[in-house]
Amino acid sequence: MTDDHRSGCPINLSLEVFGDKWSLLIIRDMIFGGKRHFRELLRSQEGISTNILADRLKTLVEIGMLTKADDPSHKQKAIYSLTEMAIALVPIMAHLGAWGRRYLPVTEELSIRAQLMEEGGPELWERFMRELRAEHLGDPMPEGPSVRQTLQAAYDRVVARKAMEEQPARALERE
Repeated sequence: MTDDHRSGCPINLSLEVFGDKWSLLIIRDMIFGGKRHFRELLRSQEGISTNILADRLKTLVEIGMLTKADDPSHKQKAIYSLTEMAIALVPIMAHLGAWGRRYLPVTEELSIRAQLMEEGGPELWERFMRELRAEHLGDPMPEGPSVRQTLQAAYDRVVARKAMEEQPARALERE
């Protein structure tokens, strides 16, 4: 055991890699949101600051969770990609979402993806990981609508329904 780690416990070592909230949220936004650029990641709902984002991205690249390359579409931008190490977190993210839905005060629109990931189980997670490998590692893309598109469509439906439900309530407030 080196002095760089508190112990050789696999849980400890895993938490040393992605145990702060920002690292997991960056990975979440890349997996579920398809975000690949600094500015996209900066727009996270949780409000990460530029210095924290830059530090976490640097760390995630150094430990092998992400790669960083010049963006061919824009010379001054970098594009971040998930590695297999990060893609393998999909089942863990699904379990975290399921746990959060069960025990914490989530909103319907922000928990619908977690619900669908939980209901889809290992078969859905494996398909999603294949799609992420295609997107980030250059593997062949599976046929059909993507898991991310399916999750986004479910989110959009919940947001639209909630907006429709709020319209009559707002009209009553004005009267």
